[in-house]
Amino acid sequence: MSQQRIARVFGAVNIGSFRISAMIAALTEGGEMQVLGSSDRQSQGVKRGYIVDMAAATYAVRDALERAEKMAGTSVDAVWIGSSGAGLASEIRPIEIPIGGRRIEEEDIEALLVEARDALEPDGRTVLHAQPACYFLDGAHGVSNPKGLHADRLGVDIHVMLADGAPMRNVTEAVQSAHLDVEGIVASPLATGFACLTAEERDLGVALVELGGEVTNVSVYAGGMLVGLTAIPRGSNDITDAIASAFSVRRFQAERLKCVSGSAIASPTDHREMIPVTAQGESTASPVARGCDGSGQVPRAELIGVITGELDQLMGEVGKALDTMGFTGGAPGSSARQVVLTGGGAELAGLADYAQSVLGVPARIGKPVALRGLPEAHSAPGFATLCGLVLYAAEDPVDIRSIGSRFTRTASYGPFASIVRVWGAMREYF
Repeated sequence: MSQQRIARVFGAVNIGSFRISAMIAALTEGGEMQVLGSSDRQSQGVKRGYIVDMAAATYAVRDALERAEKMAGTSVDAVWIGSSGAGLASEIRPIEIPIGGRRIEEEDIEALLVEARDALEPDGRTVLHAQPACYFLDGAHGVSNPKGLHADRLGVDIHVMLADGAPMRNVTEAVQSAHLDVEGIVASPLATGFACLTAEERDLGVALVELGGEVTNVSVYAGGMLVGLTAIPRGSNDITDAIASAFSVRRFQAERLKCVSGSAIASPTDHREMIPVTAQGESTASPVARGCDGSGQVPRAELIGVITGELDQLMGEVGKALDTMGFTGGAPGSSARQVVLTGGGAELAGLADYAQSVLGVPARIGKPVALRGLPEAHSAPGFATLCGLVLYAAEDPVDIRSIGSRFTRTASYGPFASIVRVWGAMREYF
């Protein structure tokens, strides 16, 4: 079979607090997404989702992308950026105009979107995107295309993603200083949803918990779109720091202990299992760990106790965020379906079972969809946002700020979009 020709090439960079990753992907003429090259490196100049050192962040972005370009055998001049901090907020804003009972024409739909565009009030914040989600007319909700229908009033739900202005300008400048143009900045929960959630999950209702290095984003999807978002300034690095403090070891040793021997679920045999603090071949000049025996080992039960102690605090905040957004019992009629855990922190063993027992709803680990050419190492939850960025770029959703004569497509994923309006009423009255 002959190889399909490439129609478009996309560049993406995900700026996280733990790692900065880059990807170059191509969309073939047959509509298949193919990864040409991807890479990652340790993050620099980023703290809890904010740029704190411009020069260091710029270098890390350029380095990560150059590695991806070398693997891909091609270069890009512009990239899509993923960001997980900077005061992200998601809102659904309904807009209506009178029609007078006549047949809806394309000009009416355009006038509605122009009205929605003019009604945008970011309150000093930056609008990352403003997309028509679904239309509604008179008593009918979840209308994907109202053209040709009759109605007294025509409305649309606009999904608006907001962020603090100055931090977003810092992200943009860090990328531009790396001699790259910015195609757009995409909120991490939105990109991750493209990579980890099915259309049916987004329709029926699902919570996405993205455990990053220093930020945990808790988002709720319903009616095919993101309808609620809360950012918690805690992440998997806090677990690493707790291990380092508890055993008086260096951070890289604590990270290895967490990844190799750690778990979110305790077992009866943990107290009998001893684990080495120093890896084979590591310098013996390292400080002696607190609580270790003569051979430099500590009980696995103590390690898991430290991990679960930190997880209890983090999941407690996740549970409160979900309750506030009406997902897990916080409001009458809550239709909690499941929680999807993703991000680098979701790679901790036993995390899904732990989250299910704490939150009281089914939980699973969210990995990115299988893309052709994606390395196995980058098929893990920690790279879901990166994969989601190229999928989002290929989808190219309509933004009402760029309204034109043919911008009448919607981002609705199915007939259940009226859930969004019910959700809004629940949040308002409960």
